[in-house]
Order: sequence, then C-alpha cells, then structure tokens
Amino acid sequence: MEKPRVRIYTDYKSPYAYVANKRLFELEETYGVELEWLPYTLRIPEFMGTVEERTPHFWRKVRYAYMDARRFANAQGLTMKGPRRIYDAFYASAGMLFAQRHGLFRPYHDTVFRKFWNHELEIDELPEIAGVITAVGGSTDAFEAYVRGPARAEHDRIIDEAEALGVFGVPSMVFNGELFWGGDRIDMLIERIKQPETIAVALGSRHRT
Repeated sequence: MEKPRVRIYTDYKSPYAYVANKRLFELEETYGVELEWLPYTLRIPEFMGTVEERTPHFWRKVRYAYMDARRFANAQGLTMKGPRRIYDAFYASAGMLFAQRHGLFRPYHDTVFRKFWNHELEIDELPEIAGVITAVGGSTDAFEAYVRGPARAEHDRIIDEAEALGVFGVPSMVFNGELFWGGDRIDMLIERIKQPETIAVALGSRHRT
C-alpha cells in the first residue's frame, strides 16, 4: 500500500526551517508518511526589499523573528548564530537535489543546516558546498558538473511548481494539495494526516476535490 506523501519545501538559510526540521522528520517515523524534500530558495530582496528600503518597524520584526527562532532552537539543544550577511542558497539547494539523487540526502541535509547555523559553512560558496558533498561520501567532480549543467533549470522548475501551489515561504508542507506554512502548522498537518477527510470542513468552499 502506497504511503501518504507530504512534500516539504525548505531553505537552509531560514531559521524557522531549521528549527522545524526535527519535527518534520518525526512525521515519517510516527505517522508512516513519505516525505519529499524540495528546495524553495528564498529570494530575500523580493519579499523583504533592499536594505535601504527597510524601516525601523521591519528591523524590529527581524530581531524578534531571530529571537523567537532561537527559543525553538534552544529547546532542541541546537545552536543558532544569526547570519552574517544575506545569502543566495542556490548552491546549497543544488546540493540537496544532488544528494537525494545519490542516496546522501539525510547526512547532507543535517550537515548543511548544522554547520550554517554554527557559522561553519558559507552556503553560497560552491567549494564549501562541494566539500560537504565530499564529506558525506559524494563526488565533488560530479556535483560541480551538475551545478554547471542541469542544476539551475531543475532548481528553477521546482520553484515555479512550488509557487503554482501557493508556496511563498518556508517551511511549507503540501499534503493532498493542501498547503501548510510554518512550523506552527505542523500540528494541523498531523491532524490532516490522521483524518484526511477533515479538509472539506476546514476549507469549506475553498476545498477542491
């Protein structure tokens, strides 16, 4: 019997994706679902504006968000050091896709999250991501060939598909076509996994069969 599937969109530079990681893997262990992990590489200026455009209100919100995420991290025994600059996580996202293809996803995924939030990895530097691939048993040459070849087109197609589903941030989970955004929606996702028929009541006229 085919397992129910939950698609998860994540980005290694998102603090909330990092602190939701453990609970999301527990879905697989506890509820017998299959998790499909995909990158949704956040384009920071697109939804946050340029640094020059950001207001004091914006910076208060940012400081709160990192403080809030750090509370979740501390509760899990995780270290979370604030990012030192704005990152383009394309290489890290390409690494995720490459690692999945070569049976290396979990060690790669855990290593990138941990090292980035410990200030031990620059996720926008190709040699550093290639170093992670090598450390978990992959081929640096094969990974770099993938990055120079089909990675960008595959990555962009995944982003386009995500946005067609309504994805705008991470972590985002999709189950039976229904979108859940944020770690604070994992409990709601669990209820839907346990009782998928409740979607009709939850969404009312917005439910599409």
